[in-house]
Amino acid sequence: MRKTSSDSGLDEPVFLDQMKCAPVLAKFAVPRNFRLLEELERGEKGIGDGTVSYGMDDGDDIYMRSWTGTIIGPLNTVHEGRIYQLKLFCDKDYPEKPPSVRFHSRINMTCVNPDTGVVDPKKFLVLGNWQRDYTMEYVLTHLKKEMATSHNRRLVQPPEGTSF
Repeated sequence: MRKTSSDSGLDEPVFLDQMKCAPVLAKFAVPRNFRLLEELERGEKGIGDGTVSYGMDDGDDIYMRSWTGTIIGPLNTVHEGRIYQLKLFCDKDYPEKPPSVRFHSRINMTCVNPDTGVVDPKKFLVLGNWQRDYTMEYVLTHLKKEMATSHNRRLVQPPEGTSF
C-alpha cells in the first residue's frame, strides 16, 4: 500500500512498510566503536567553557579503551584554578557499563579513594546509577559539579602537582 505526500505531509511518496521499520530501527543501540568515535570527536572540539576536556591516550588503540580527562576546578572552591588529570577506562561493555575512573592528580573528595584515586561508584551516583546514554563528558562535568558541593568545596587538598 502506498501513501502520497498529501497523506503523510512529506514531499516524497512513503510506503507503509517503510514507516513500520522506523520505530524498530530506533530501538537498536549505536555500536560501541561508533559511540566512542562520536565521543572522541566531541572531546576534541572542546566542551562548554573549556574547563573539562578528554581524549584518547593512544590513537593507535583500535579498541579505544584508555582515555585521559582534565578538569579545571570550579570557581569559589578550594579546587579553583587547579588542574586535575584523570584516567578513564572503557572496557568491552562500555557504554552498557560505566567506564572506570581514576584521578591521576591527588584530590580530596568524598567519592574518591584517598589511597588510589579511584572514583567510587557507590559514592558517585553518575557511575553507580549508570545509564547507557551517559558519556565521558557527562562523567567529567558531574565530577566538576561534585567538587562544588557543600561536602567537597572546602575540603583540605593535597599539595598542587602531586599524583597518586
